[in-house]
This record gives sequence, C-alpha cells and structure tokens, in this order.
Amino acid sequence: MSDSWGIRGWLDELRRRDLYRQRRVVESPQSAALEVGGRSLLNFCSNDYLGLAGDPRVAEAFAAGAREWGTGSGASHLICGHTRAHHELEEALAAFTGRPRALLFSTGYAANMGAINGLLTAGDAVFEDRLNHASLLDGGWISRARFEWFEHADLADLAKRLSESGDCRRRMVVSDGTFSMDGDRCALRETVALAREHDAWVMIDDAHGLGVHGSRGCGLVDPAHFGTDEVPVLVGTLGKAFGTFGAFVAGSEELVELLIQKARSYVFTTALPSAVAVATLASLRIAMDEEWRRERLAELVDRFRTGAVSLGLELLDSSSPIQPLVVGDPGRTVALSRALEEAGCLVTAIRPPTVPEGTSRLRITLTAGHSPADVDRLLDALASATRL
Repeated sequence: MSDSWGIRGWLDELRRRDLYRQRRVVESPQSAALEVGGRSLLNFCSNDYLGLAGDPRVAEAFAAGAREWGTGSGASHLICGHTRAHHELEEALAAFTGRPRALLFSTGYAANMGAINGLLTAGDAVFEDRLNHASLLDGGWISRARFEWFEHADLADLAKRLSESGDCRRRMVVSDGTFSMDGDRCALRETVALAREHDAWVMIDDAHGLGVHGSRGCGLVDPAHFGTDEVPVLVGTLGKAFGTFGAFVAGSEELVELLIQKARSYVFTTALPSAVAVATLASLRIAMDEEWRRERLAELVDRFRTGAVSLGLELLDSSSPIQPLVVGDPGRTVALSRALEEAGCLVTAIRPPTVPEGTSRLRITLTAGHSPADVDRLLDALASATRL
C-alpha cells in the first residue's frame, strides 16, 4: 500500500516528539493491582474510584442478567432493544439524581454529543470551559450553534461572553463537574447563578463526581442543593465509580422525551446489553449503601497529598481521586512513568492532545480498593523516580 497520505511520516513525528501512544494488554480483572506483562503492578491510573469494576456481586449480577436477557440487545432502544432491565435502571438513576427522568446512552461520549446536538442548532450559542472533555467540545462544535469557549474556571470571562450573545436564540453553559485531567471542580453555584442571570441553561457532565461526592454518592449536582431548574441537563457515566459501562442524561420529562426524538447518538445506536443494566443496578445500590468506600477514598487522597507535599512535589489543587503531577516535557513524563512501572506502580503518562502543550503529566488516580500501604509504596516510588 502506498503512503501517499504520509501516514508513516506522521507516526514517526509523533514518536520523535514523545507523543506516540501504545496500548497495554492487561491480563487480570480491574482492581487495585493489575497483571501486565507477567508482572503485578499497583494500578494508579484507573477511574474505578469505588473499586466496583471487579466486585464479585456486580459480576454475579452481570452473569444473572446475561442468563435472563442474553448477551446482546439486538437493536436500538426505539426498535426492539429497550428492555425492562433498561427501564428499571433509568428509573433508579432518575431517583438517585433527584430528577424526573433519566435516559440511557451507550457511552459517555454519545450522551454528551447527543444532549448538546439534540438541544442546540444554528442560531443558538454554547459556552464551554476550555478544559472540558473532548466529547463536550466535539458536541458543541458540530451542533452548528455559535461556539464560545471561556478560559478554564474563569467566571468573569464567561460573564463577558454571555453578555455579548444577545442575538442568540438559546444559550447553554456546558462544563465538566470534575475536570478529568486536572481534578478540580466547576464552581457550580456561581455558574448556575450566572447562567440564570443571562437566561441560559446549564449542562454538567458529572462523570467523575457521581459515586464519589455528595449524599450517598449522588455527585456534585446534589439534588439537595441543585434542582432540575438550576441544572436542567445532567450527564453521568457508569464506567467510572459504578464499575460497569454506559452513560445517562437526567432531567425533566420534556428533556428526556426530546432527546428520545432528536439525539442522533441515541436514536441510531444499539442499546446497551441488558446484562450491563442489571449489573449497574447492583453496583448503584452498593455505591449508595457502602459509605465506607467514599470515606476510605477521602482518607487515601489526604494521605497521598500530605506525603507528596513532604516530598516537595507540586500537585494541582484537587480534593478528588484525580491527583495530577504536572511535569511539562512529554519525554520526561514518559521517563517518570517508566521508572514508576519499574518500581511496581502503573501510572500513565498523559500528553497532548489530551492535555495542553507544555502540561504533560502523571495523572495519578486513587480508588477505594487501595490500602494506605499502597499509597506509601507509590510515594516511595515517586521519591526515587523524581530524583533521577
């Protein structure tokens, strides 16, 4: 095959700049430790915050769901793929988030794309935090709405842009709840107040907050403080703290009905296997009932940050399970990641375009499955690696 498109040269350039990415083959279930390349490595790069991805109760629920429903859903929700298992999970997620309805999507990417494109079009405006997840940015870009991004967490910049959008029909402010690469949070109360002042809707992707924060893990958009009127569009994923797969959008009856009609990534996508819905219902109940998981997670985050400070490491300001150590140079970041792996700790090097140029980092994540000894081992490995 000829290389008239220059693909080989493009790949060589990525290697030269230390931006080439490679997959690992994991040989064990997700947990605090993984088998990789014949070695057991402490896993500090997973989003399995509550340690439920390998929980035997969730696995048994999945197996029972497969026995009852089979392995595939056969079609989209609107054809013949929407089962009682899906419906029960949607009702449980609506109750969990304190909203009238919830709508399942096959992935978080599909949920974000579908929600934005189902609600906005030409003549509207969407305002997005510059560090939003790619799915939120892509959804805004392809919606045909006027796209404005504001500087990260800069409410003054957002206010200025909202005030200059008077000719737009509808406005929506879109933000991550917890930012996946920095670990900091949206200033939710202030964002809601600012949007209301400018007659704009708010859409929050609480992918990294659900299960981790709030009463019984209900997330940053706690229904005790933020109702459907304050945050009309709430997105959550199921493959992080809940340890399964898929996503949902929660909101009013009218919102969900509109997305059923208009969200292309819902209408034209095969439904999740029903067994996944059964497993998620089990993990949701565990996440709500076992408060010790959130308590342990908070203790481990505090232990890690205290230890990192004592080593002279400068972490970003984050109280979430996401603890980024910004290195800057991608080559140096890769070298640190390899040194940690040699010491038995798996921490992936995060480089552009996932993060802005000059901010390559080690994205360290903690889970309820880790022990204090695991965190201490990571700190020892970091102390050695950063001296190299």
